[in-house]
Amino acid sequence: MTVRIAIIGGTGVYDPNILDNIRDEKVDTPYGVVGLKIGDYLGKSVAFLNRHGAGHSVPPHLVNYRANIAALKELGVKSIFATAAVGSLNENMAPGNFVFADQFLDFTKVRKHTFFEGGEQGVVHIDMTDPYCPELREVLARAADEFQLTYHKAGTYITTEAPF
Repeated sequence: MTVRIAIIGGTGVYDPNILDNIRDEKVDTPYGVVGLKIGDYLGKSVAFLNRHGAGHSVPPHLVNYRANIAALKELGVKSIFATAAVGSLNENMAPGNFVFADQFLDFTKVRKHTFFEGGEQGVVHIDMTDPYCPELREVLARAADEFQLTYHKAGTYITTEAPF
């Protein structure tokens, strides 16, 4: 089965019921087993992955990010819409605004930062010039325009250790 689109729901985005014909799936990856839901939206198969698990039970510092992404790759996902409910250091990006991130800074220290740890895979350097898909960001901007939502076409997502 190939699923090209995925939604990673974060805090406040738990309900996959925008999809029809929802079924539970488990995907076994080298990083662990991932539970997710697959359904249909406007004739397309879409995977829905709840970042914090059922009942918002997994804190941010324990989310198995590598397993989640590996599971989506295993399904054939090419486009990921991921939500994040976070604050802002920019006064122009007020609560309720959408920000379509184009860059990130990762200040975490305790989680794995890569899929490539040497060994049989060798040493791998990944181009992070454009870590977020410009085409998806443009689709989101057009939708925000259509629904008259306040948004920012670019922004840097900064992640730190949690909880504080």
